Amino acid sequence: MALQITDANFEELVNSGKPMVLDFWAEWCGPCKKLSPVIDELAEEYDGVVDIRKCDVEENVEVASKFGVMAIPTIVLVKNGKEITRRTGTIKKDQLKSLIEENK
Repeated sequence: MALQITDANFEELVNSGKPMVLDFWAEWCGPCKKLSPVIDELAEEYDGVVDIRKCDVEENVEVASKFGVMAIPTIVLVKNGKEITRRTGTIKKDQLKSLIEENK
């Protein structure tokens, strides 16, 4: 299961040296709920290789603001503290997996 990233733990986690996938979501977002199990599955598959985290935009405004998230769901890939790429909207598991493989 993907762990939460928050305004409080963001700096520590984003600079861990491991590539990171951030899933920006909200409780009321239908497409986000559909994507959530996919994110959890990938978190298990990539455990120890890529840090996969969820960020509730309602509760963690600072993190969402740092990445300029304007729509959800938004997936952001981060490496060495810098954004590599992003996708907004729904994405299939195999597409997200390809994105991770290309950028890990």
